[in-house]
Amino acid sequence: MKVFKLAVGFAAGYVLGTRAGREKYEQIAATARKASTHPTVVQAQEKAKALLATGQEKIAAKLPHDRPETTIQPTIVSTPAPAPAPAARTKPTPVSTTALP
Repeated sequence: MKVFKLAVGFAAGYVLGTRAGREKYEQIAATARKASTHPTVVQAQEKAKALLATGQEKIAAKLPHDRPETTIQPTIVSTPAPAPAPAARTKPTPVSTTALP
């Protein structure tokens, strides 16, 4: 399957980027049409569609039934408040070493 995807991508890139002309384009298009009707490709497409349908059913089963499936709830992200500025430093007051009266 990976090789097939690579081949399709390569063919599409070549068709879009080539300057070989209409003849080469028609050759590639005919090959693509022939490949799309190949039994292995058709079987892979049917399998992929079935898997997608199964996945959609599972997702639909998990959704709440009281709201439409197309509703998307926004995510609110709060940022922390900036830290307060440090207090200004002051010189300490000298402590008297004499006895109190």
